[in-house]
Amino acid sequence: MLKSTKSKTGKHWAVPILAVITLFASAAHAQQVVRIGFIDPVRLIEQAPQGGRALEQLEIEFQPSNESLMKQHNRVQEMEAELEKNILVISASDAQVRQREIDNLKRRLKRSQQEAREDYNLRRNEEVGKLQALVREIVVELAKEQGYDLIIEQAVYVSEAVNLTDEVLGRLAQLP
Repeated sequence: MLKSTKSKTGKHWAVPILAVITLFASAAHAQQVVRIGFIDPVRLIEQAPQGGRALEQLEIEFQPSNESLMKQHNRVQEMEAELEKNILVISASDAQVRQREIDNLKRRLKRSQQEAREDYNLRRNEEVGKLQALVREIVVELAKEQGYDLIIEQAVYVSEAVNLTDEVLGRLAQLP
């Protein structure tokens, strides 16, 4: 242990020396740089080339269903126009039967459209989930390669110096 020594003025110097040593040691430890980066996940999902390709594939996948729904819609419109045109020359009971048929077709069409929307949304969510996993994988890879300690997705303010979104987009563009 350090012996306290008295100076000519009679003060103890051991305590102040220990305090200065401790201060320098903690300052050296505090100078370790923590690298923080930021990514904009919404922009990454919207601008990733894989997202555009996935949406194109979904459009192709659901095109037959959409065409079928359009045919049903056109058929209902044709039936309504025909009924309106002939309403004065057909019997009331015949008009009523045709109107019921039109109403039934409209209900079926509405259900079919809702089911198609739900199916599309489920598939879209699957594709977005795959893209999110890919983006996360690229971000982790980038962070490890460049020595980042923390990558955040939400912030009030972000300097371009820590914004890694463009770099992640660049890496996504290089993937098949």
